[in-house]
Amino acid sequence: MSAGAYPLEGVGFQPRRWIEVINGPWHERALWIYTAVVVSHWLEHLFQAAQIWIFNMPRPESLGALGYLFPWLVKSEVLHFGYALLMLAGLFLLRSGFAGVARGWWTASLAIQVWHFIEHSTLQAQAIVGTNLFDSTVPTSFLQVFFLRPELHLFYNAAVFIPMVVAMWLHTRPGAPSGITCTCAH
Repeated sequence: MSAGAYPLEGVGFQPRRWIEVINGPWHERALWIYTAVVVSHWLEHLFQAAQIWIFNMPRPESLGALGYLFPWLVKSEVLHFGYALLMLAGLFLLRSGFAGVARGWWTASLAIQVWHFIEHSTLQAQAIVGTNLFDSTVPTSFLQVFFLRPELHLFYNAAVFIPMVVAMWLHTRPGAPSGITCTCAH
């Protein structure tokens, strides 16, 4: 292994140092891992969309691929809230690895995810308390009053994903702004 291959070796866990490492020498790896999680979530939503619009399954039974294995988990708010939190944390933690226009796009993705997280927090709170907003029979987010849930979440995921991908594309182009210590553009 080359020098610096394990930048945290022998130092114990230091949050500030860890953030420097994932936004420096491990930024490319961290982005690949984060992207794999995001794409996996997208595949779930696209599978659910196919169940609804291609296979004409009733919406309550269209639970995606995970829903076949763990219907109770997909029907709960825990999985959705957990993913929204993971997505928010990733966008926040990886932000300092971006500079220039790419950072602006990444920040836009983060801002949209903040709202998406608020929506999921509202759903999770309703599930925990047992009282739903808007006299609904199920936990309901603010915009879900106007849009069906699968369509709304496809929109949210696209609204977060598109600026995230633009940011990563700009970030990995040769000639990306200096001051970045990662190897993403090489």
